[in-house]
Amino acid sequence: MPHGQWSAKRVRQNGHIKDRLENQGRSEDFAEEIAARTVNKKRVQHGEARTSGKLSEEGILAPQRGGQHAPDGKDARSRGIQGRSRTHQAELEAMQRQRR
Repeated sequence: MPHGQWSAKRVRQNGHIKDRLENQGRSEDFAEEIAARTVNKKRVQHGEARTSGKLSEEGILAPQRGGQHAPDGKDARSRGIQGRSRTHQAELEAMQRQRR
């Protein structure tokens, strides 16, 4: 854990997240990794880090990103595409083009 780069607030935040995950029955290693990732993402979003990943910078939460893959607002289920759960995005798009 990079305590030298984290403020006291971020160290506290890391501890709270780790404790919560361990109380939920997660392993200590898993809890520590997720807590560190979460704290680092928050540091990026608040401009406290020198480097960052693209998604961390944008600050878009995973549930909000989920629907962005369908440009016309319709997902494979609403289109009635069979076998959609086992199909890659590129294949779904190709199927959609063939149906038009």
